[in-house]
Amino acid sequence: MPCAEALSAPTQEDNELSLSHSAAPAATSGANAMQALTNVNSETILAAVLQSLDDDKGEDIVQINLRGKSEMGDYMVIASGRSTRQVSAMAEKLTDRLKQDLGIISKTEGKDTGDWVLVDTGDVIVHIFRPEVREFYQLEKMWQPGKVAAG
Repeated sequence: MPCAEALSAPTQEDNELSLSHSAAPAATSGANAMQALTNVNSETILAAVLQSLDDDKGEDIVQINLRGKSEMGDYMVIASGRSTRQVSAMAEKLTDRLKQDLGIISKTEGKDTGDWVLVDTGDVIVHIFRPEVREFYQLEKMWQPGKVAAG
């Protein structure tokens, strides 16, 4: 009967060959992922955000260019959902898509209540409201050019 060491030697060698063979595609895909991340800019994120909100039946989607107006980001997107459930679902799907497609981890606030959800991607800030809440805060009036509040 062969000793245990003799049986484990070929198995260990096979494992090492398998690991080194399977590591090459992983390294290549990691390099591709890093390359994709370096190509992500605010316009790419904006396009992904707008597409996601449109796919999820967001309403009254408005994009505002913040360049030269604020240091908090390059763009702001404001959209409405018909219910708290839709607002929360739109925000969750948006964050999932950005993570899957672009490798962006977004910060969210307000998803539990679903009246107003803020999704911060870094370069693009997204506000998703229920219509009544959006009307109350009138956020886009503060940022759109040429709109002056009557006093």
